[in-house]
Amino acid sequence: MRTRILSAVLLCCATGALLGCQPNDTAKPAAPSVALPSFSTAPAATHTPDDKPSAAEREKVPSFVGMGLQSAQDTAQAHGFYALSSHDALGRDRMQVLDRNWKVCSQNVAAGTTVATDTTLDFGAVKLEETCPAKEQAAPSAAAGRMPDFRGKSVKAARAALDSGTSITVKDASPEDRWVLVESNWQVCTQSPAAGTTLSGRPVAFTAVKFGENCP
Repeated sequence: MRTRILSAVLLCCATGALLGCQPNDTAKPAAPSVALPSFSTAPAATHTPDDKPSAAEREKVPSFVGMGLQSAQDTAQAHGFYALSSHDALGRDRMQVLDRNWKVCSQNVAAGTTVATDTTLDFGAVKLEETCPAKEQAAPSAAAGRMPDFRGKSVKAARAALDSGTSITVKDASPEDRWVLVESNWQVCTQSPAAGTTLSGRPVAFTAVKFGENCP
């Protein structure tokens, strides 16, 4: 009896040892190793005052007075000036559509002055057949809400000086009863209300004739 029990115990031990040496079919394979990207821990680059963009170049401004407007603009650009503008030196608020038809009467930066090339150069101009004024005529302004004196000013400049909501009528001052179409070519002869009157949204009326004509 003892011999049978001892044999059974030995058999169980041998079987257990044998099973313990076998691989475990249910064990998961080890995960493959993956190389992770490396991140730099160096601090971000900082900008110092020395990294500021260089200032605009400086150039001597040429004399443009007497030049055709197109030639003046070409000359300015040849010297590195590209910020250019122009205005009607007679204060009529005309647009310089065809630059070759205009000539320069004045410039906002005196000739011979050295300035940065990003400076805006502004030219006062008149048409080729016109005479430059001894003094530029400033566009009118309805300061403090009062009616300016528009007599002799262009209808276009007068309209621009008033509030955009102002009701304005314009009639030909001559007996011809013409339509006032290109307002920069017409000058104010009479106005209502009178100069100095507080506007307060009041309607405005003008009579006008073409420039070169005499008011009746």
